Amino acid sequence: MHSDPIADMLNRIRTAVAVGHGSVDIPSSKFKKALSDILVREGYLKSSEVVEVDGHPVLRIGLKYGPKRKPIINDLHRVSKPGRRAYAKSKDVPVVRGGLGVAVISTSAGLLADREARQKGVGGEVICEVW
Repeated sequence: MHSDPIADMLNRIRTAVAVGHGSVDIPSSKFKKALSDILVREGYLKSSEVVEVDGHPVLRIGLKYGPKRKPIINDLHRVSKPGRRAYAKSKDVPVVRGGLGVAVISTSAGLLADREARQKGVGGEVICEVW
């Protein structure tokens, strides 16, 4: 078990994309489900659903590929870590790769993509960046 379940989730997705899997199973939580829903909405993942495997809830994430099985996700990494939290004010929400990527922000209004956080004028903890 990892001490950082979000980093574990991102690493499982990164590894599954690198080897060309169609989907990946991750132990489920509300936070992970909300994070994967944002990535589905932003177009980086195909699907995200909670299924039950051996009596335990599991988050099954469908991975998305382009033509010739080229992965949609080029890279994703954790920004705020347990040892060093990273926060951004509403006016300092990061722009990832000049707007080509997305940063996921944990705000008082819930998990939001960077564009939504800027639109609502809220800041918070920068969870991860995806491009």
